[in-house]
Amino acid sequence: MDMRSIARSRPGRLIAALTLAVTVVTPVTVTRASAATTLTVAQALAAQDGRTATVTGYVIGQPTATNTVLTSNFTADTAIAIADAAAETSTGRMLYVQVTAAWRSSFGLLTNPSLRGRAVTATGTLTAYFSHGGLKSPTALSLGGGGTPTPTPTPSGTAGSGPYDATYYKNAVGRTGPALRSSLHTIIKVQTTLSYDGVWDALRDTDQDPANSANVILLYTGRSQSKTSNGGGADDWNREHVWAKSHGDFGTATGPGTDVHHLRPTDVSVNSQRGNKDFDSGGSAVAEAPGCYTDADSFEPRDAVKGDVARMIFYMAIRYEGDDGWPDLEPNDAVSNGSAPRIGRLSKLLAWNDLDPPDAFEQRRNQRIYERWQGNRNPFVDHPEWARSIWS
Repeated sequence: MDMRSIARSRPGRLIAALTLAVTVVTPVTVTRASAATTLTVAQALAAQDGRTATVTGYVIGQPTATNTVLTSNFTADTAIAIADAAAETSTGRMLYVQVTAAWRSSFGLLTNPSLRGRAVTATGTLTAYFSHGGLKSPTALSLGGGGTPTPTPTPSGTAGSGPYDATYYKNAVGRTGPALRSSLHTIIKVQTTLSYDGVWDALRDTDQDPANSANVILLYTGRSQSKTSNGGGADDWNREHVWAKSHGDFGTATGPGTDVHHLRPTDVSVNSQRGNKDFDSGGSAVAEAPGCYTDADSFEPRDAVKGDVARMIFYMAIRYEGDDGWPDLEPNDAVSNGSAPRIGRLSKLLAWNDLDPPDAFEQRRNQRIYERWQGNRNPFVDHPEWARSIWS
């Protein structure tokens, strides 16, 4: 019997079969779409593995090269750069979104220059674009946020400019210089202390990979690695004291040696290369940590965490003032500080703090430490501008 005979003799059964096929396929598609979690730009940049994801961010401009984003005089409708903060200036914290032909009339910046600064939500493949963290082959683009992007930091000086200014920081807001320093020390020295063994569990929480809850992000390499692969092997991760513990000789006893605000997961061999060196720019490339450099007396972290390093150092200097049995820690503008409770280079750290403001990962980390582990905050993550008020 040919197909025409089947169609004539079994019309009801054929229609029923087609209807059933539609009924089965459609719910699968809907279920997948509804199960998708909207990522921040920081999370999307950390998950460049070809997965399909939905990302929300603010339109910054038109990417034209790995480190170039036009913010005016747009030349094409083929791509947009988005970020978690509408005023972002670092391309390292931007996601490059391909705008394919279907979306150019609505989302291309040459045609729609007023799109700059607006929140958009895009669904597509997380993969490199312009040799940069990107989202390609979009299947959906819309105005507005599908999540909660990190807001642009607001300058301090009046109560209410930050979420904790009217409560946690109420005795520091509006102060500058030594008065600000003294107030912050009084605030943040009230904390819960951890054992050195307890630091392992804390880091598994505070440094969790936003895109993979089974992993942590390693500080200097940026590598996502299993939470359980910690230890002493060459490719394991261990506990890095960003303020080197020999600078003040405080070891790993409860206090600065176990303060999670400056302890981070790092590759064992990269941790060894950093050793107890001060921080500065230059040197030879660190093979296992792209973007990091080192020489005989200093270490330069990758661009994405330069500000993180600076703010951890600033925290330690304010938290440990020598009034509770621990050394009086202080940054200076030198390298080769040895066993003195000093670390440098201050001028470089201040510059890194300016160039690499807190991102969503660092802000979440600060919140986790406050809520779950130590009960105190790093004020320079909440108010990076306070660093220059104290040290400039």
